[in-house]
Amino acid sequence: MRIAVFVTCLADTMFPEAAKATVRLLERLGHEVVFPEGQTCCGQMHVNTGYQRQALPLVRRYARVFDPYDVIVAPSGSCVGSVRHQHAVVARRAGDERLASRAESVAGRTYELSELLVDVLGVTDVGAFYPHRVTYHPTCHSLRVLRVGDRPLRLLREVQGLDLVELPAAEQCCGFGGTFAVKNADTSTAMLADKMRHVLATGADVCTAGDASCLMHIGGGLSRLRTGVRTVHLAEILASTEPGGDTPDQRGELVVRS
Repeated sequence: MRIAVFVTCLADTMFPEAAKATVRLLERLGHEVVFPEGQTCCGQMHVNTGYQRQALPLVRRYARVFDPYDVIVAPSGSCVGSVRHQHAVVARRAGDERLASRAESVAGRTYELSELLVDVLGVTDVGAFYPHRVTYHPTCHSLRVLRVGDRPLRLLREVQGLDLVELPAAEQCCGFGGTFAVKNADTSTAMLADKMRHVLATGADVCTAGDASCLMHIGGGLSRLRTGVRTVHLAEILASTEPGGDTPDQRGELVVRS
């Protein structure tokens, strides 16, 4: 299958390993991965802070850039949630019904990574090996907007060497919420403290999720407390393989076929 990857702003600027891992994983499963170079932000941060008019060009660009592809994947439940639930709304409120229809069409072909693997490619065992004790945080957008359910857990349960432990109060928000963490810092910090307490209670070495933004928030707190617990994107765990197998490019280069 030919799959277009939507890297997302956060992965591109701060957490490129999540995007690289997505490519490695899909190519290992035998698929052709392409990177449309015209892609940019999905516009979620604009819409969520009340700047819908400014988001319109980004909605238009996303629809134009990804329309040629039958399948699009992003290592972010948050951004995929925006594409599916905000793009057509933004277009319609601007009076552009043609763009709204096009946005709906492209959104219907845009998947979060675990959705793509389980629902489209029909795989839960991706041949991964990750010898660590891991707990999974279901991010708000993946849980409540995309409703990915237990798909990430089904994938993690098939990873060889991985000891998956349940996260207490897993469905509680970590407190990030984009600009919420900036505008409501005290509340955000209190929510983060609860999330970290639950993560530490599992005794896990690694906390994983499908959104780099939440992992950034949780990981920052865990790092400041010097807990020794790392945050790792789901894609990176699924892309890991047995020693001597298909290991990540040590140069850290993202190589895709166009």
